[in-house]
Amino acid sequence: MQIDPLRRRDFVALLGAAAAWPPAVRAQQAGKRPIIGFLGTATAPAWSVWTAAFVQRLGELGWIDGRTATIESRWAEGSEQRVAEIAAEFVRLKVDVIVTSGGGLRAVMQATALIPIVFGTANDPVRAGYVASLARPGGNVTGMSNQAPDLAGKRLDILREVVPGLRRLAILGHRLPAIVVEIDEVEALARSLGLTTIPIEINSAQDIAPAIEALKERADALYVASDPLIIANRLRINTFALAARLPTMTTSRDQIEAAGLMCYGPNIPDQFRRAAELVDKILRGAKPGELPVEQPTKFDLVINLTTARALGLIVPEKLLALADEVIE
Repeated sequence: MQIDPLRRRDFVALLGAAAAWPPAVRAQQAGKRPIIGFLGTATAPAWSVWTAAFVQRLGELGWIDGRTATIESRWAEGSEQRVAEIAAEFVRLKVDVIVTSGGGLRAVMQATALIPIVFGTANDPVRAGYVASLARPGGNVTGMSNQAPDLAGKRLDILREVVPGLRRLAILGHRLPAIVVEIDEVEALARSLGLTTIPIEINSAQDIAPAIEALKERADALYVASDPLIIANRLRINTFALAARLPTMTTSRDQIEAAGLMCYGPNIPDQFRRAAELVDKILRGAKPGELPVEQPTKFDLVINLTTARALGLIVPEKLLALADEVIE
Protein backbone atom coordinates (compact mmCIF):
# COMPACT_ATOMS: atom_id res chain seq x y z
CA MET A 1 0.00 0.00 0.00
CA GLN A 2 1.35 3.43 -0.96
CA ILE A 3 0.92 6.64 1.03
CA ASP A 4 0.13 9.85 -0.79
CA PRO A 5 3.30 12.09 -0.69
CA LEU A 6 1.28 15.02 0.59
CA ARG A 7 -0.20 12.93 3.37
CA ARG A 8 3.28 11.57 4.17
CA ARG A 9 4.62 15.14 4.59
CA ASP A 10 1.68 16.03 6.81
CA PHE A 11 2.33 12.94 8.95
CA VAL A 12 6.05 13.72 9.32
CA ALA A 13 5.27 17.35 10.17
CA LEU A 14 2.79 16.22 12.81
CA LEU A 15 5.38 13.94 14.40
CA GLY A 16 7.90 16.79 14.48
CA ALA A 17 5.41 19.17 16.07
CA ALA A 18 4.48 16.60 18.70
CA ALA A 19 8.14 16.08 19.59
CA ALA A 20 8.52 19.83 20.12
CA TRP A 21 5.58 20.05 22.53
CA PRO A 22 6.48 20.72 26.19
CA PRO A 23 6.60 17.54 28.34
CA ALA A 24 3.44 18.46 30.23
CA VAL A 25 1.44 18.91 27.02
CA ARG A 26 2.75 15.60 25.61
CA ALA A 27 1.78 13.89 28.86
CA GLN A 28 -1.76 15.24 28.64
CA GLN A 29 -2.04 14.17 25.00
CA ALA A 30 -1.05 10.66 26.08
CA GLY A 31 -3.69 10.66 28.83
CA LYS A 32 -1.19 10.97 31.70
CA ARG A 33 -2.06 13.28 34.57
CA PRO A 34 0.60 15.98 35.03
CA ILE A 35 2.49 15.78 38.30
CA ILE A 36 3.04 18.95 40.34
CA GLY A 37 5.79 18.75 42.94
CA PHE A 38 4.92 21.07 45.84
CA LEU A 39 7.94 21.70 48.08
CA GLY A 40 7.10 23.45 51.33
CA THR A 41 10.24 24.73 52.98
CA ALA A 42 8.73 24.82 56.50
CA THR A 43 6.13 22.56 58.15
CA ALA A 44 2.75 21.60 56.69
CA PRO A 45 0.83 23.57 59.39
CA ALA A 46 2.97 26.66 58.80
CA TRP A 47 2.16 26.58 55.08
CA SER A 48 -1.46 25.37 55.40
CA VAL A 49 -3.10 28.65 54.36
CA TRP A 50 -0.70 29.12 51.46
CA THR A 51 -1.15 25.52 50.31
CA ALA A 52 -4.94 25.77 50.49
CA ALA A 53 -4.92 28.95 48.39
CA PHE A 54 -2.70 27.30 45.77
CA VAL A 55 -4.75 24.10 45.55
CA GLN A 56 -8.05 25.98 45.43
CA ARG A 57 -6.94 28.20 42.56
CA LEU A 58 -5.51 25.22 40.68
CA GLY A 59 -8.88 23.50 41.01
CA GLU A 60 -10.68 26.56 39.67
CA LEU A 61 -8.41 26.37 36.64
CA GLY A 62 -9.26 22.72 36.06
CA TRP A 63 -6.32 20.99 37.78
CA ILE A 64 -7.91 18.85 40.50
CA ASP A 65 -5.64 16.65 42.58
CA GLY A 66 -6.35 12.98 41.92
CA ARG A 67 -8.54 13.69 38.90
CA THR A 68 -6.87 15.91 36.32
CA ALA A 69 -3.49 16.33 38.06
CA THR A 70 -1.41 14.78 40.81
CA ILE A 71 0.06 17.02 43.52
CA GLU A 72 3.03 15.53 45.35
CA SER A 73 3.54 17.58 48.54
CA ARG A 74 6.70 17.41 50.63
CA TRP A 75 7.76 19.38 53.73
CA ALA A 76 11.36 20.33 54.53
CA GLU A 77 10.53 21.62 58.07
CA GLY A 78 13.14 24.36 57.88
CA SER A 79 16.01 22.02 56.91
CA GLU A 80 18.22 23.04 53.98
CA GLN A 81 19.40 19.44 53.60
CA ARG A 82 15.82 18.22 53.41
CA VAL A 83 15.02 20.80 50.72
CA ALA A 84 17.85 19.40 48.57
CA GLU A 85 16.65 15.83 49.16
CA ILE A 86 13.09 16.68 48.14
CA ALA A 87 14.29 18.51 45.03
CA ALA A 88 16.29 15.42 44.01
CA GLU A 89 13.24 13.23 44.65
CA PHE A 90 11.07 15.38 42.39
CA VAL A 91 13.65 15.08 39.62
CA ARG A 92 13.57 11.27 39.98
CA LEU A 93 9.76 11.35 39.88
CA LYS A 94 9.97 13.38 36.65
CA VAL A 95 7.37 15.86 37.85
CA ASP A 96 6.07 18.34 35.27
CA VAL A 97 6.56 21.43 37.43
CA ILE A 98 7.99 22.19 40.88
CA VAL A 99 6.43 24.81 43.16
CA THR A 100 8.35 26.22 46.13
CA SER A 101 9.36 29.49 47.81
CA GLY A 102 12.50 31.60 47.69
CA GLY A 103 13.92 29.64 50.61
CA GLY A 104 13.99 26.44 48.56
CA LEU A 105 14.67 27.94 45.17
CA ARG A 106 18.44 27.68 45.01
CA ALA A 107 18.45 23.96 45.88
CA VAL A 108 15.72 23.22 43.34
CA MET A 109 17.56 25.16 40.64
CA GLN A 110 20.70 23.18 41.40
CA ALA A 111 18.72 19.94 41.07
CA THR A 112 17.26 20.68 37.62
CA ALA A 113 17.67 23.10 34.75
CA LEU A 114 14.91 21.41 32.73
CA ILE A 115 11.82 20.98 34.92
CA PRO A 116 9.80 24.22 35.16
CA ILE A 117 10.03 25.88 38.58
CA VAL A 118 7.50 28.33 40.04
CA PHE A 119 8.18 30.19 43.29
CA GLY A 120 5.20 31.48 45.26
CA THR A 121 7.23 34.06 47.18
CA ALA A 122 10.82 35.34 47.02
CA ASN A 123 12.78 38.40 48.10
CA ASP A 124 14.29 40.28 45.13
CA PRO A 125 14.78 37.25 42.82
CA VAL A 126 16.90 39.30 40.39
CA ARG A 127 19.46 40.41 42.98
CA ALA A 128 19.49 36.91 44.46
CA GLY A 129 20.40 35.56 41.01
CA TYR A 130 17.31 33.39 40.48
CA VAL A 131 16.15 35.17 37.33
CA ALA A 132 17.74 37.42 34.72
CA SER A 133 15.00 40.05 35.01
CA LEU A 134 11.41 40.36 36.18
CA ALA A 135 10.13 40.88 32.64
CA ARG A 136 12.06 37.97 31.10
CA PRO A 137 13.29 35.63 33.82
CA GLY A 138 14.92 33.19 31.37
CA GLY A 139 15.81 29.58 32.05
CA ASN A 140 13.24 27.31 33.69
CA VAL A 141 12.14 29.62 36.53
CA THR A 142 9.38 32.16 37.15
CA GLY A 143 7.11 33.11 40.04
CA MET A 144 6.06 35.77 42.51
CA SER A 145 8.41 38.41 43.89
CA ASN A 146 7.91 40.06 47.29
CA GLN A 147 9.41 43.28 45.96
CA ALA A 148 7.52 46.50 46.48
CA PRO A 149 8.68 50.12 46.78
CA ASP A 150 10.06 50.93 50.24
CA LEU A 151 8.55 47.87 51.90
CA ALA A 152 11.27 47.66 54.56
CA GLY A 153 10.98 51.41 55.16
CA LYS A 154 7.25 51.14 55.80
CA ARG A 155 7.82 48.35 58.31
CA LEU A 156 10.32 50.46 60.21
CA ASP A 157 7.98 53.48 60.16
CA ILE A 158 5.17 51.37 61.66
CA LEU A 159 7.50 49.95 64.30
CA ARG A 160 8.66 53.43 65.32
CA GLU A 161 5.05 54.55 65.74
CA VAL A 162 4.30 51.71 68.14
CA VAL A 163 7.68 51.92 69.92
CA PRO A 164 8.26 55.70 70.16
CA GLY A 165 11.55 55.37 72.03
CA LEU A 166 13.06 53.00 69.50
CA ARG A 167 16.82 53.51 69.31
CA ARG A 168 18.30 50.00 69.13
CA LEU A 169 16.93 47.54 66.58
CA ALA A 170 17.88 43.86 66.61
CA ILE A 171 17.52 42.06 63.28
CA LEU A 172 17.04 38.31 63.50
CA GLY A 173 17.61 36.12 60.47
CA HIS A 174 19.13 33.06 58.93
CA ARG A 175 21.52 34.50 56.39
CA LEU A 176 20.50 32.44 53.38
CA PRO A 177 21.14 34.08 49.99
CA ALA A 178 17.39 34.63 49.62
CA ILE A 179 17.20 36.50 52.94
CA VAL A 180 20.47 38.45 52.94
CA VAL A 181 18.92 40.98 50.53
CA GLU A 182 16.18 41.85 53.04
CA ILE A 183 18.50 41.90 56.06
CA ASP A 184 20.99 44.20 54.34
CA GLU A 185 18.23 46.58 53.25
CA VAL A 186 16.74 46.78 56.76
CA GLU A 187 20.16 47.40 58.32
CA ALA A 188 20.95 50.22 55.88
CA LEU A 189 17.55 51.87 56.33
CA ALA A 190 17.70 51.60 60.12
CA ARG A 191 21.13 53.23 60.21
CA SER A 192 19.91 56.03 57.93
CA LEU A 193 17.20 56.71 60.54
CA GLY A 194 19.80 56.98 63.28
CA LEU A 195 19.08 53.58 64.78
CA THR A 196 21.73 51.28 66.15
CA THR A 197 21.39 47.85 64.56
CA ILE A 198 22.18 44.55 66.25
CA PRO A 199 22.31 41.71 63.68
CA ILE A 200 21.53 38.29 65.15
CA GLU A 201 22.15 35.23 62.98
CA ILE A 202 20.65 31.82 63.71
CA ASN A 203 21.40 28.57 61.92
CA SER A 204 19.22 26.12 63.85
CA ALA A 205 16.25 26.04 66.20
CA GLN A 206 18.68 25.59 69.12
CA ASP A 207 20.18 29.03 68.39
CA ILE A 208 16.93 30.89 69.00
CA ALA A 209 16.69 30.92 72.80
CA PRO A 210 20.28 32.05 73.53
CA ALA A 211 20.18 34.59 70.66
CA ILE A 212 17.07 36.34 71.99
CA GLU A 213 18.13 35.97 75.63
CA ALA A 214 21.31 37.85 74.76
CA LEU A 215 19.22 40.78 73.51
CA LYS A 216 17.72 41.60 76.93
CA GLU A 217 18.51 45.19 77.84
CA ARG A 218 20.42 45.57 74.54
CA ALA A 219 17.57 46.13 72.06
CA ASP A 220 14.27 48.04 72.02
CA ALA A 221 12.62 45.98 69.29
CA LEU A 222 13.19 42.97 67.04
CA TYR A 223 12.82 42.80 63.25
CA VAL A 224 12.34 39.19 62.14
CA ALA A 225 13.39 38.39 58.56
CA SER A 226 11.27 35.50 57.30
CA ASP A 227 12.77 32.28 55.95
CA PRO A 228 11.97 28.54 56.28
CA LEU A 229 13.81 28.17 59.58
CA ILE A 230 12.07 31.26 61.01
CA ILE A 231 8.62 30.18 59.82
CA ALA A 232 9.03 26.67 61.20
CA ASN A 233 9.99 28.12 64.61
CA ARG A 234 7.80 31.23 64.67
CA LEU A 235 6.03 30.36 67.93
CA ARG A 236 9.34 29.72 69.69
CA ILE A 237 10.77 33.03 68.45
CA ASN A 238 7.74 35.04 69.52
CA THR A 239 7.56 33.31 72.90
CA PHE A 240 11.18 34.17 73.72
CA ALA A 241 10.78 37.70 72.31
CA LEU A 242 7.75 38.27 74.53
CA ALA A 243 9.68 36.99 77.57
CA ALA A 244 12.51 39.39 76.69
CA ARG A 245 9.97 42.27 76.38
CA LEU A 246 10.85 42.79 72.72
CA PRO A 247 8.19 44.11 70.30
CA THR A 248 8.47 42.31 66.95
CA MET A 249 7.93 43.35 63.35
CA THR A 250 7.62 40.46 60.94
CA THR A 251 6.84 40.01 57.27
CA SER A 252 3.84 37.68 57.14
CA ARG A 253 0.54 37.10 58.91
CA ASP A 254 1.26 33.52 60.02
CA GLN A 255 3.89 34.84 62.44
CA ILE A 256 1.39 37.19 64.08
CA GLU A 257 -1.00 34.34 64.80
CA ALA A 258 1.87 32.75 66.74
CA ALA A 259 1.99 35.62 69.29
CA GLY A 260 3.97 38.09 67.19
CA LEU A 261 3.20 41.80 67.53
CA MET A 262 2.90 43.16 63.99
CA CYS A 263 3.47 42.30 60.36
CA TYR A 264 3.34 44.28 57.16
CA GLY A 265 3.93 42.68 53.80
CA PRO A 266 2.53 40.98 50.72
CA ASN A 267 -0.54 38.81 51.13
CA ILE A 268 1.17 35.43 50.71
CA PRO A 269 -1.99 33.36 50.07
CA ASP A 270 -2.72 35.73 47.17
CA GLN A 271 0.83 35.17 45.92
CA PHE A 272 0.27 31.41 45.87
CA ARG A 273 -3.08 31.80 44.09
CA ARG A 274 -1.27 33.72 41.39
CA ALA A 275 1.51 31.13 41.38
CA ALA A 276 -1.18 28.54 40.56
CA GLU A 277 -2.08 30.62 37.51
CA LEU A 278 1.55 30.47 36.36
CA VAL A 279 1.53 26.69 36.83
CA ASP A 280 -1.65 26.50 34.75
CA LYS A 281 0.04 28.39 31.90
CA ILE A 282 3.08 26.11 32.04
CA LEU A 283 0.98 22.95 32.01
CA ARG A 284 -0.76 24.31 28.92
CA GLY A 285 2.54 24.81 27.11
CA ALA A 286 4.01 28.17 28.17
CA LYS A 287 7.75 28.39 28.85
CA PRO A 288 8.52 29.55 32.40
CA GLY A 289 11.45 31.72 31.28
CA GLU A 290 9.08 33.75 29.12
CA LEU A 291 6.47 34.32 31.85
CA PRO A 292 7.24 37.57 33.71
CA VAL A 293 7.89 37.39 37.43
CA GLU A 294 4.92 39.10 39.06
CA GLN A 295 5.02 41.54 41.96
CA PRO A 296 2.61 41.79 44.91
CA THR A 297 -0.64 43.71 44.58
CA LYS A 298 -2.16 42.97 48.01
CA PHE A 299 -0.52 43.88 51.32
CA ASP A 300 -1.53 43.13 54.89
CA LEU A 301 -0.98 45.11 58.08
CA VAL A 302 -1.89 42.84 60.98
CA ILE A 303 -1.59 43.88 64.63
CA ASN A 304 -1.87 41.56 67.61
CA LEU A 305 -3.39 43.67 70.41
CA THR A 306 -3.08 40.82 72.90
CA THR A 307 0.69 40.84 72.44
CA ALA A 308 0.76 44.65 72.53
CA ARG A 309 -1.01 44.67 75.89
CA ALA A 310 1.35 42.01 77.26
CA LEU A 311 4.26 44.28 76.30
CA GLY A 312 2.58 47.36 77.79
CA LEU A 313 2.39 49.08 74.39
CA ILE A 314 -0.35 51.43 73.22
CA VAL A 315 -1.00 51.12 69.48
CA PRO A 316 -2.05 54.50 67.99
CA GLU A 317 -5.69 54.63 66.89
CA LYS A 318 -4.70 55.82 63.40
CA LEU A 319 -2.60 52.68 62.97
CA LEU A 320 -5.43 50.43 64.16
CA ALA A 321 -7.70 52.13 61.62
CA LEU A 322 -5.24 51.35 58.84
CA ALA A 323 -4.79 47.69 59.86
CA ASP A 324 -6.29 45.01 57.65
CA GLU A 325 -6.76 42.87 60.73
CA VAL A 326 -6.51 43.38 64.48
CA ILE A 327 -6.12 40.25 66.60
CA GLU A 328 -7.57 40.54 70.13
